[in-house]
Amino acid sequence: MSGELVLNRRKPTRPLISLVPMIDVMLILLVFFMVTSTYLNLDMIPALSKQDREPLSDATEGRQPAGAMLIRIGADGAAYFQGRPFEQDALAQMLANRLAAEPAVQVIILPTGSARMQALVSVMDTVTTAGVTNMRVVRLEARP
Repeated sequence: MSGELVLNRRKPTRPLISLVPMIDVMLILLVFFMVTSTYLNLDMIPALSKQDREPLSDATEGRQPAGAMLIRIGADGAAYFQGRPFEQDALAQMLANRLAAEPAVQVIILPTGSARMQALVSVMDTVTTAGVTNMRVVRLEARP
């Protein structure tokens, strides 16, 4: 045997890059930024700027802006206006009368924290069927 000895060695495999540490770091960064972020109250951003609004016509320039009606929804689901409870039919009649006198009246609905969602939807439905086009729902939150 007069030949050269040739050893066939296996080439070492490249180490695999594991994604687990990267996922851990990304999760920690996500939690960090969520905890330290300040969130905006998007209800405070107006939908229309003053330039986008329609200009006042000659008929409406001398008139005062329309008032607002605050309807509170109690824990029992009843709608209250000026401290008195109203049934849905009586509320619709009162809104129709107010709209006849003041067509641009704004209705603000203030549900209590323990009011059921169905009560809010019922009051909103009553307000819109009465013909109100300017309605807002306000939710107050206790802040420390």
